[in-house]
Amino acid sequence: MLTVGDSFPKFRSNACVGASKDSLTTIDNDTYQGQWVVYFFYPKDFTFVCPTEIAEFNKRLGDFKDRDAMVVGGSTDNEFSHLAWCQSHEDLKGLKYPLIAAQKLASDLGILHPEEGVCLRATFIVDPQGTIQFATANGLSVGRNVDEVIRVLDALQSGELCPCNWHKGEETIKV
Repeated sequence: MLTVGDSFPKFRSNACVGASKDSLTTIDNDTYQGQWVVYFFYPKDFTFVCPTEIAEFNKRLGDFKDRDAMVVGGSTDNEFSHLAWCQSHEDLKGLKYPLIAAQKLASDLGILHPEEGVCLRATFIVDPQGTIQFATANGLSVGRNVDEVIRVLDALQSGELCPCNWHKGEETIKV
């Protein structure tokens, strides 16, 4: 798995943003050039834990925008599967960020489950220069904590030494 300090791989992926047929698009590195981007990957469409994460990122999208950060989700499913899922799942019908078809990107990131061949629940925070500043992966059955992703983004953007359990607005470590 790629990690902190590595360059996020070059990619071009088909994607779905929302539930209409007009929501099919293409996303690549240049789409969010010069911005912070949170990429999160999940195992499969039409499952049980995955929509809870996708919906929570969507619900918290304003918090990411307040931090000038974009959100991109993805799995090894294709954009048509993403579209069908967004059309059929009540919590995904109003999705406002892209779900990418990440077959090649998942391989390039090293986040494919060795037996299942699907994405681990991996999260990457990538800085405006395209460098990974945070990387984590959960097993297939454990959803991630969106609050923690936001907390880490705040810490990274502060440019300061941030102690354990630090939250935006709290004192940082001065040396």
